[in-house]
Amino acid sequence: MEIREEYMRRALHLASKGAGRVSPNPMVGAVIVRGDKIIGEGWHRRCGEAHAEVNAVASVADKELLKDSTMYVTLEPCSHYGKTPPCAELIIRCGIPRVVVGVLDPFEKVSGRGVKMLRDAGVEIEVGLLEDECRKINRRFMAAHSQGRPFIMLKWAQSADGFMSRVDGTPVALSNPLSRMMMHRERSLYDAIMVGTTTVITDNPRLTVRDWCGDSPRCVTFNQHGRLPVDSHIACGERSIILTECLPLEEQMRRLYKEHGVTSLMVEGGACLLQSFINAGLYDDVRVEISTVVLGDGVKAPSLDCEKVLSQTIRGNEIHLKSS
Repeated sequence: MEIREEYMRRALHLASKGAGRVSPNPMVGAVIVRGDKIIGEGWHRRCGEAHAEVNAVASVADKELLKDSTMYVTLEPCSHYGKTPPCAELIIRCGIPRVVVGVLDPFEKVSGRGVKMLRDAGVEIEVGLLEDECRKINRRFMAAHSQGRPFIMLKWAQSADGFMSRVDGTPVALSNPLSRMMMHRERSLYDAIMVGTTTVITDNPRLTVRDWCGDSPRCVTFNQHGRLPVDSHIACGERSIILTECLPLEEQMRRLYKEHGVTSLMVEGGACLLQSFINAGLYDDVRVEISTVVLGDGVKAPSLDCEKVLSQTIRGNEIHLKSS
């Protein structure tokens, strides 16, 4: 079959529309082509709703055209029954003869089974078109199912002289309105956000997405030694996850993934919690915001030596993105 990158790029663009809405599912886009014309397209809009392939097929006015078409899909079509039926079965039932897949799904219930189901039914399959791009758009999903723990971002803001708060733990406004809005957008892309018990006691944070239009992540914290205030926002939250057992951090992360379905986690602090993740080597990305504020003294920011991959300045504050 003739394969054209432009159609997979279109599928990638469609997939990106699901950002902040589909997790813990992956972002997926699908384009259906007949000849040199797109006759249908779709993307996964929200977790629990129809997948990209279903929406693409539904958008085709004349279903007979499907029998002489090619579907481009960024991620391997699913082969199992979850909240929705298998997309591979739909493709077979509709008689689509050719499918181009960007990247295989690492999720153990799919992982090559969708492609095998299609091939066994006589569908012509090509895998790997723009694979790097298709993998990158779902890097959190890919990492979680490959590592058996959530994709972890460590995030903090610090003063120009390297402090996160005042000596007594009193928080200081280090972000500016624009950098805070961008941080809330980032929050909307994660399944869950974690803070330590001391942060809950001193700040009583809500950990919601307030300055961006998106879904708020679940809240995660610890209640070891019964220190968590029962009237705190997190303790009272219906979607909160309270970790109580004294287990190694790595085991806690595996449980978050396996028992709670958390595929991406943002760790916001405080300093001791962040340093414990650093010491354990449990992180994938790091976001550090360096403010123009000078404190002179206070709680020191975590110490981390890793590769800086991107930097930008937002109204005077420097944002450094680093990778493990």
